[in-house]
Amino acid sequence: MHGDYRIQPPQASAKDNVLGYLGTVGERLVDLKGLWPRPSDYAELRSSWRKDLIAGITVGVVALPLALGFGVASGAGAAAGLATAVVAGLVAAVFGGSHLQVSGPTGAMTVVLLPVIAVYGVGVVPALALIGGVLTILMAITGLGRSIELLPFPVVEGFTMGLAVIIALHQLPLLLGAPKVEAESTLVSAWLTLVATDWSHVWRPLLVAAAVVLIHLIGRRVAPKLPIALIAIIIATIAVELTGLDVARIGALPSTLPTPSLPAISLDLVRDLLAPAIAVAALAALESLLSARVADGMVTGLTRTHPDRELMGQGLANLASSLFGGLPATGAIARTAVNVRSGARTRLSAITHAVVLLVIMLALGPLVARVPMAALGGVLVMVASNMISLDTYRTVARATRADRNTFWITFVATVALDLVAAVLAGVAMAAIMSLRHMASYTIVRRQYLPANTREGIIDLDPDHEHLRDRIAIFRVDGALFYGNAHRFTDEVAAVEDVDHVIWRFHRMNVLDASGAEGLKEAARHLARRGIPVVAQGMTDAQIRTTIVTGALAPTQHVQELSEALDRAIAASESTSQPGSSDRTP
Repeated sequence: MHGDYRIQPPQASAKDNVLGYLGTVGERLVDLKGLWPRPSDYAELRSSWRKDLIAGITVGVVALPLALGFGVASGAGAAAGLATAVVAGLVAAVFGGSHLQVSGPTGAMTVVLLPVIAVYGVGVVPALALIGGVLTILMAITGLGRSIELLPFPVVEGFTMGLAVIIALHQLPLLLGAPKVEAESTLVSAWLTLVATDWSHVWRPLLVAAAVVLIHLIGRRVAPKLPIALIAIIIATIAVELTGLDVARIGALPSTLPTPSLPAISLDLVRDLLAPAIAVAALAALESLLSARVADGMVTGLTRTHPDRELMGQGLANLASSLFGGLPATGAIARTAVNVRSGARTRLSAITHAVVLLVIMLALGPLVARVPMAALGGVLVMVASNMISLDTYRTVARATRADRNTFWITFVATVALDLVAAVLAGVAMAAIMSLRHMASYTIVRRQYLPANTREGIIDLDPDHEHLRDRIAIFRVDGALFYGNAHRFTDEVAAVEDVDHVIWRFHRMNVLDASGAEGLKEAARHLARRGIPVVAQGMTDAQIRTTIVTGALAPTQHVQELSEALDRAIAASESTSQPGSSDRTP
């Protein structure tokens, strides 16, 4: 005999949940202080400003070809990509919720833009950034940013390792000196790039990239506090200039930012662009929050990202980008990883990155134009390798099979599909595994008296001892839902040689419509055999579910086991009276 009672937590109705959420949203709309910059953003600036400036310069140099490349790949042009990196990068750094996030144009956003540009033309891109920015701001002020905290650990780790592979694969054109072949899949693009490679000249860019990697490896051991990425790029550039090695360079840059102006927009255009704008806002939120979460995991001792403020910063960044004819922007995992690995501690580094890009555009274009593309490819390969943590993978792999499956689904989808699909696939797998666990941990078992309840010890008195085997008590612990409803029906309906059945639900946490349907089916089976049923210990919400679905009548519910036992005794005695039938049809 063991205590089987517990205090039921308060159960909120659907109406209460909706009203509670609306109240929270109302409070957020009134009090938005937490979504804006504050002095504490720069609390570590006095001790870290040198590292932040060096990290910002390093990221600026690395971000330059990426900004130009994504601008060209989207069809909007190199100038639009660079303007996005400068303007959106600066605004997101100041207003965002992460100390380490670096924002700008990304490959994932380019994939979203291509079909829109194909249908409506490149001229709608600033308007799309504007609408997407407004939607992202609405997500921030309604508190949706914290939904990122619901992502399981294996999803985040699988996403991170998949991004590392994608970053490395995207460097193949730079490492091989080959033309980049665009495709919807990163794997297909990498394969087509290999097919198009002229292998007789591959040794040149590979030699430059290998030198950069070697400098990284030596520098980490000899002088880990120095900006190795920037030093490696400078050494590689000087070496190529002195040897005259024929490798691809960054090339000519735009010399000025576009003149700011409000994008042409109309009600019809908003209606046409609403669906892709929702995709832009969703991707901006998802990629930025995941990137920030990955960055948080790469350092210790810093304040974690404020997710809603990060969405506010990304929304404002997209609004600003649209004014300069730029692209929709989001947090960029590769540049953020470079920022972290270069020693950044405050958002000054991301601000510096934007300023460096602007200075390069205005004054240093001819010098940066000489930087070998293969050197940048080598830097990003090292960034990708640093994102892969074998210890973390071993932890996930040894935890549970569900965690391992979720990790691999997310990883494969990230590499083979796209970022949004990867997260959705990972979350779906985690949800399926969670439901499987919930179903397996749910217990449906026959219970025998005496029972230690919150009323005390409940048992039959000596006068009714003969009913001990004629009253069957079943207890449900956990959840009764679509994942295990049939198991409940099969087990309970198979009971033999009893006059009355008591179902104890005082430890049942979840009951859905499928679970209620299982109750109805089991009650129907027992009723055909003349066995009445009483349910004990349900919450008000669960009782409503059984009544609405017709699983049980209101009179079949009691709160305490003693009440259920009294009913069973009374029913058994009534059937044993002279003239009574043995079973109630």
